[in-house]
Amino acid sequence: MALLAFHNTERPTGPHRADPVPDQAGPDRAGPEQVEQVEQEHAIPGQDVPGRAIPEQVGQTSPPGPSSDRSAAAATREPNAEGSGEPEEAIARELTRLLFDQDGDRARVHAPWRRLIAQDAFRHRPDLTPEQRAEQSYTWLRLVNDTLDDPMSLANDPALLTALHEWAAIVDGGGGLTTVASIHYNLFLGSILDHADHASRDLSEFTSLRRIGTFLCTELDHGNDATALETTARHDPATGGFVLHTPHPGAAKFMPNTSTLGGPKAAVVAARLLVDDRDHGIFLFLTPLTDRDGPLPHVTVEPLPLRPNAPVDHCLTSFDHLPLPGRALLQGEHGRLGADGAFASGLGNRRKRFLTSIARVTAGKLCMSAAAVGASRAALAIAVRYGDQRHVSGPRPGQRVPVNAHRTHHGRLLQAVATTYAMTLLHRSLTAAWDRHTADDRDRLERVIALAKAWTTWQARTIALEARERCGAQGLLPANHLAGFPEYIEGTITAEGDNLLISTKAAAELLHHPPAPPVADQGPAHLTEPRFLRELLAHTEHAFHAQAQRALRNGPAHDPQGRWNTASGPALQRAHVHTALQAADALLAALARTTDQPVHGVLSDLTALFLLGQLAPHTGLLLADGHIAAHHVHEFPAAIDDLTHRLQPRLTTLTRAFDHPSEYLDALPLLQGDAGRQGGADGRR
Repeated sequence: MALLAFHNTERPTGPHRADPVPDQAGPDRAGPEQVEQVEQEHAIPGQDVPGRAIPEQVGQTSPPGPSSDRSAAAATREPNAEGSGEPEEAIARELTRLLFDQDGDRARVHAPWRRLIAQDAFRHRPDLTPEQRAEQSYTWLRLVNDTLDDPMSLANDPALLTALHEWAAIVDGGGGLTTVASIHYNLFLGSILDHADHASRDLSEFTSLRRIGTFLCTELDHGNDATALETTARHDPATGGFVLHTPHPGAAKFMPNTSTLGGPKAAVVAARLLVDDRDHGIFLFLTPLTDRDGPLPHVTVEPLPLRPNAPVDHCLTSFDHLPLPGRALLQGEHGRLGADGAFASGLGNRRKRFLTSIARVTAGKLCMSAAAVGASRAALAIAVRYGDQRHVSGPRPGQRVPVNAHRTHHGRLLQAVATTYAMTLLHRSLTAAWDRHTADDRDRLERVIALAKAWTTWQARTIALEARERCGAQGLLPANHLAGFPEYIEGTITAEGDNLLISTKAAAELLHHPPAPPVADQGPAHLTEPRFLRELLAHTEHAFHAQAQRALRNGPAHDPQGRWNTASGPALQRAHVHTALQAADALLAALARTTDQPVHGVLSDLTALFLLGQLAPHTGLLLADGHIAAHHVHEFPAAIDDLTHRLQPRLTTLTRAFDHPSEYLDALPLLQGDAGRQGGADGRR
């Protein structure tokens, strides 16, 4: 009876979510930054202090809009960022607009989450045990839910949902919050809402968090090959319901958050629908798991070790002939079961039925990209502010200079900032495209989103590690957040599809879609001209596509695995370059959206720096194919140095545009001066 009551048929009547009050706060204006680092390379005696300034549509591979004349943009660049606070504030505001307000909905999409993480409840607490930190993830989930009038609208709003991940991922232990929020709102509620029968279900206990939702798909023996999972849901003709069963230990559901932490839980469980011993494929079943006293009968939950920087109650979960009512099956055009047990589906392919059932994983990939992008921005904002404030011995006796003055320090950070701008803008464009996609372009978008998730999370891992290292031993302390970012980002690399697997699948599909031809006559062949560099990257994609095609043609006959093995290397290279090209186009689109000439100049240089970083490994290929000359290869280091020299005075402005609330940054001990750094070891402020 309890199971039948769980599946009642009342319709939801909750109000639609009201738009949040716009947050008018701009980039953090908290005075000059002061930071700290453990040890830094020594300046060369007699050398001037580095850092002095000198005058000076998604899924497509064609650059957006015409470019402004480079010399005109260069002429409008500020000659020196020092002592020009108001122009720098204006530049930061415009960059913030380009990063967060593409569709004019920054106040609706980002402001609520920015305000939320500014609250004291999200500050570091060093006194918590691992289990208390996992419990805190659910406390924070309730704070998120309290901001919503209608949580179902969050599940159906890709921009708002992914923005939550961007901001939640940056707080200490935020990996736990983003994990449970992503599962509850996207994989659980979203999966229910995506099925045609959702309107007849009462979801109020989930929208009120009286019961928290989770998602059970991956099994101990079946991770990347989820289509082979073995959990069964056998139709019971006597009751019209189902019997959910785990046939052996290897079929236990792996890593879902199914303990009693946070309160009673329910799940959508992926299981094979068996009717009269006929396997109709994998479908989702709405299943109660626990109450406040523990797992329900026929359900076994075994806790797994807690991850420190993504504190979630991961478990192994299995079922022993658990009876479910008929309404447990989530139905739609991909599969329905009549009262008489007759099965009907508009899809004859069981694999397609499964992919339709778990379609929410595409939105999940966007969520993982968002979390990685948010963590990258936060890591860089912390590291740059730290490098502004940490002073070391200068080249002259008695002189002290910030570590950010050193090219070996700020050059690495600037390259990471350029990549993070590209990641952010690529994510924005893909989220907007997914929000308005149609059935005709769904396959293409799913492929691009998968590639972007892999590329973005891999880039984010590198960036987070670089930012941590630039802050020395202070970056290792938990209270300063930096040490936790790489570990959480590791989770995004695996979640919603292992990066290598989804990249390989997309790379194979791309072989059936030749890249668009590069655009001819893109201006002077100058290594600091973004459009020239963009076309070089397009030529690189063509080259890898041609290599992969040749490998397929010349591979071992009658050996599909062997043929793919020979082609997979260049195919994956092509997929990586294809994604970087999408990111470059997102940067160029942002350039086309600003009429502010100083901002245009800064963003143009940042785009060129990003593209040089992407092209550097491929100069030999470009030289061999005649797209660049030998002197270009020799000039690559000088071009990177030139752009770095021009951008270095704007490094702080570029990261202030990330718009982190002062309450967030000011709470970090390494950004509080000597007193804060001394207390950072135990989290005291």
